Amino acid sequence: MVDFALFDTRGYPTVDVRTGYAGWVDSYEQTVQDAMDVDVLARLAVPVWPDARTAVDLGCGTGRTGAWLRDRGVGAIDGVDLTPEMLHRARDRGAHRSLTEADLAATGLPAAAYDLAACSLVDEHLADLAPLYREAHRLVRPGGLLVLVGLHPAFIMSAGMPTHYDGPDGPVAITTHVHLVSDHLTAGLAANWQLAEMREQTVGDEWIALKPKWSRHRGQPVSAAYVWRKV
Repeated sequence: MVDFALFDTRGYPTVDVRTGYAGWVDSYEQTVQDAMDVDVLARLAVPVWPDARTAVDLGCGTGRTGAWLRDRGVGAIDGVDLTPEMLHRARDRGAHRSLTEADLAATGLPAAAYDLAACSLVDEHLADLAPLYREAHRLVRPGGLLVLVGLHPAFIMSAGMPTHYDGPDGPVAITTHVHLVSDHLTAGLAANWQLAEMREQTVGDEWIALKPKWSRHRGQPVSAAYVWRKV
């Protein structure tokens, strides 16, 4: 892990994850772009989404990823998140079979119960990736997949921008960490996952149409997706 403070160009007041997402919940759906995560998931070649009869959505938030997985034919989906306010929105959305308030490192869900674990836009909030990879490995059956997508470390470093939202008194940052690609590979391999696919998405016309100010980032990686198989 690299200290985000080395790259922070914003200096926003910073809050912990649970506080931040509770404060962001009302505007979250209008802020997060599909190009960050689900559009990247859609380009992956290895996952055959309807083959997943059961899935766990780690860091399910308002249920965006869960709804996307359900629409792709994934069966029963259990969601886990640290923030009660986010879980309330996910419950209203109705994409999940169950919703659990828990730390992603210790979900309390049964071992080897899922064909798929999905984790979207979460890793930058974790000080250590290893517990997430270990817990996902415990939850997934042999032959099952972990699909993780998040902001690319190169983008976080070059943009100098933490995950943030507009609070009543101005922008508020949520605790952000920079995990290099090698940090993911090290944590995944140490947890006995086998890397099956990786995709890095760059800033192109689609992103610049959404955020014209990002034209200076054209060609830079913005998202990274990892597909791991439990052997």
